[in-house]
Amino acid sequence: MMPWRNRVPQLRVPTRFLRLYGTGRARRVFVRNTMVAFGGISAVLQFVGQFFPRSFPDPGTVTVVAVAACLVWGLGQARPVLRVEQVFRRPDLTVVVEAGDLFDQPAHLVVGFCDTFDTATDNGDVINTASVQGQLLLRRYDDDVRRLDTELVAALAGVAPVAREERHRKPLGKLDRYPVGTVAVLGTRPRLVFAVAYSRIGNDCVAASSVEELWLGLGRLWDALHRHAQLERVAMPLVGSGLSRLDHLDQDSLLRLILMSFVARSREGAVCRELRVVVRPADLERIDMRELAAFLRSLASGLDRA
Repeated sequence: MMPWRNRVPQLRVPTRFLRLYGTGRARRVFVRNTMVAFGGISAVLQFVGQFFPRSFPDPGTVTVVAVAACLVWGLGQARPVLRVEQVFRRPDLTVVVEAGDLFDQPAHLVVGFCDTFDTATDNGDVINTASVQGQLLLRRYDDDVRRLDTELVAALAGVAPVAREERHRKPLGKLDRYPVGTVAVLGTRPRLVFAVAYSRIGNDCVAASSVEELWLGLGRLWDALHRHAQLERVAMPLVGSGLSRLDHLDQDSLLRLILMSFVARSREGAVCRELRVVVRPADLERIDMRELAAFLRSLASGLDRA
């Protein structure tokens, strides 16, 4: 005889539903909005019921309909926003923030580096293979570190290092240190790579950055895009959110910092016609895309009034 537990129907939640609503943020938004909607509907029903007590249908029916409406409303509000787009008129540009794969973007790419422009990913001791920089080496250079280093040497030929480490102090990686904010333009059109140094790597191979260094790096990045991108589309990751130890800024604040820097620099002169900030799908739980859309709208309306 079949065990009792095997005869109990198994509830299978669709995979697509889990992808949409399985995050902690989605569950919190769902509960909050469902409760708010239920409270609002209950208040309205009680108020109307005082004036039209005989016009109401069966209370059980009203309750079922109200609960169903609240659940639908909660699900709608909790549904993750995967893409936000804002068009600016002054200056004429478009900002897109979306979840996806940076290296699938048909655009010039921005990749963060440290001040030594280290590239070695062997054993992950210097550069983590899962980082954006590690993926750049794997997916754009076919894991050919020599080719990447050759392009870096050529791109940095006109930049003087500010210091050189001794090998016994920095056992792994490169020794020359370049100024924070240095940008090396790699590759060829139509997909250049803008390698920007916005962090410093310690002799223990631990990278660290600060808000000031990130802001400086972003400013130099926009200047390089102005000179080399020819107003074409540019895609960048959420720089500063990975292994650069910029932990005192959450993803929302970091994203707003990047966008404010870009829009402010674009008012001085065109950087590119479209900037895409591509975030990892796993980071969506820590980014309120609806609030971000409102933030971009306020930036655009503020510029229009200026």
